[in-house]
Amino acid sequence: MRNESPHHRLVAWSPSQKAGLIVVAVLVALITSWQWLGEPNLKVGSPAPFEARAPRDALVEDSQALQQKRSDLVPRTFVQVIDQQQSMALMQKLERQLGEIELVALSSEGDRIGPVNLNLQEQKWLSQRTQEARNIWEIKIREGAERMLSQGLVNTLAKEQLLKAVSMQLWDIGAPESPSRTLGSKLLASTFQGTSNLRTDAIKSQKLLEDLITKQGIPIIEVNEGDLITRQGERISPQAYDVLDYFGMIKRSPRPLTWFWKYSEALLGCFLLILIMRREKPALQARHALLPLLLLLVAQASKVWFGAAVSPLAVIVPPTLLISQGLGTSCALIWMAIGSLLWPVPVSGFGDGRMLVACAVAFLVALQAGRLRSRAQLFQLAVLLPLGALFAEWFLLASQINPANTAWGRLAPNSEALFSEAILMGALLMFAITLIPLIENAFGLVTRARLMELADQERPLLRKLSIEAPGTFEHTLMLCGLAEEGARSIYADVDLTRTGALYHDIGKLHAPEWFIENQENGINPHEELNDPLASASILQAHVDEGLKLAKKYRLPQSVVDFIPAHQGTMKMGYFLHLAKEKNPEIPESNFRYKGPLPRSKETAILMLADGCEAALRSLDQNIDDSDASETVRRIVESRYYDGQLIESGLTRAEIELVIRSFVRVWRRMKHRRIVYPLPAKNIYRNN
Repeated sequence: MRNESPHHRLVAWSPSQKAGLIVVAVLVALITSWQWLGEPNLKVGSPAPFEARAPRDALVEDSQALQQKRSDLVPRTFVQVIDQQQSMALMQKLERQLGEIELVALSSEGDRIGPVNLNLQEQKWLSQRTQEARNIWEIKIREGAERMLSQGLVNTLAKEQLLKAVSMQLWDIGAPESPSRTLGSKLLASTFQGTSNLRTDAIKSQKLLEDLITKQGIPIIEVNEGDLITRQGERISPQAYDVLDYFGMIKRSPRPLTWFWKYSEALLGCFLLILIMRREKPALQARHALLPLLLLLVAQASKVWFGAAVSPLAVIVPPTLLISQGLGTSCALIWMAIGSLLWPVPVSGFGDGRMLVACAVAFLVALQAGRLRSRAQLFQLAVLLPLGALFAEWFLLASQINPANTAWGRLAPNSEALFSEAILMGALLMFAITLIPLIENAFGLVTRARLMELADQERPLLRKLSIEAPGTFEHTLMLCGLAEEGARSIYADVDLTRTGALYHDIGKLHAPEWFIENQENGINPHEELNDPLASASILQAHVDEGLKLAKKYRLPQSVVDFIPAHQGTMKMGYFLHLAKEKNPEIPESNFRYKGPLPRSKETAILMLADGCEAALRSLDQNIDDSDASETVRRIVESRYYDGQLIESGLTRAEIELVIRSFVRVWRRMKHRRIVYPLPAKNIYRNN
């Protein structure tokens, strides 16, 4: 089948577009390789080339212990401040409940349901209070609520504890067991139960973290003059490395060969990413390729900025989700592979294990996200994947026999760190999902969820087509059935084919009466016009006007491509025949559509379905499948030999499968129905 495939032309990129992609690729390579421009001549774990002793007394910061302390403190260190908007919302809720209490007090029958359950004493007290007394009581309730909100509410506080705290705030409205105080306590507890008016302040949390580290003491290595730092041939420990660096015994100098290798590796990875994506998607546009490169740039910058503390799950998985939604599973897998291979620093924790978990999760995201057809399913994926990653990392951590005796075990993250990492990945996935509509518009991509939204027949443009050009709309619906089945038979994109079929003839809205499916009473304006060249211009106009409407309604480019491609450069045979009768020398090019030719399998299938739909509907129901197949084959081969499919990528074998799928649809269309007897006239006249 591959050898039979016709030439599939790549979409041409302008020099400026190529230059932009090269610039981004160079930036990726520079960020990946910059650390080798000043690489130290010694590393932790490498054999010491000399024996070193301390030249003087010193106190040296222990960087490894400091990093571990920082990692341990981060999950437990946060500062919360009062959220004024939430406080206002809670006060508004309290006002509504006070209003309901007022209605209960004014109710003469005493059977009105209030915001809280009132006992007999509270009901009696409430009914006996005057309006002025209730107003004073409500003021005291508001003051107590403001005192509690100013101190901050915690949503996990038990109800009994909350009632006790509220009662203490209402000390000035009666004794602890008095009805006024118990009713007020119930009202405030009902308002504040399960809510919080606190939010985390990132800046103050970071300051607290630094203060705690300073207060607890920065880990220090005490060195005396003449102390042995390391022996020649011994492996350099992290503490020895810090001391050597403090005394200037570690020299940093550029390593051109190492830097050039890393730079070339990253640059080659970028170009390989683009080449493979273009091979998988010949219609790939330059701005489509820009998205994976920009995501790779952000990923590489994050790796370098956060160093060994960076989470592979947070860096690899969310971009994979975005690419799989916009460009498909294969492009997402390519990006994931290159992003993992270009990891410039070692991973803290259990190293390769965390990277393997991240790659496994990204692999699942690439497979599943490209197939999901709604944004709700994406949000479900964003919830389930972090949980799966958390259990996988916990299993790797717990499955070690004695992690404390291994190099990675001493740095292995605790359960709180793993949980924080899962929360971070889930939050980034949610953020990535919310960015998808913006990325669709910025990079001209279309996701399956977007295709499903566009295929809704209640969309304004489709409703307009069904009302103003009902014959065209009916033709469109019939065409959808043929095109979908054809796409399904060769594993093409069914959702894109269906959506493109719905919009391919929207240009007929500019003059629906000039197209035979919308003509009534047998009146054909082309006969009155009696000008084949002008009629051909009208037919071409339905393509041009369709492109204008598509731009007006901001349809994705992949859907817009169906509008001109469904006609390609085909001849307008009927009007060409009329013109030849008048002037045999008239050029055939005047009666061909302007194109372009179909450049994807999906647009080619629509072209074939558009040609076969009317012919199949006009066939007699008594003919067999072989006659229908012969009719379809003649139409398809006429387009094939006319060169309309040369850029589509359809093979001869796939064309045969499409022909058979069209016949299957025709077989479903031609089934007979039972003739039901009609009721007698005026059967209800006497009733």
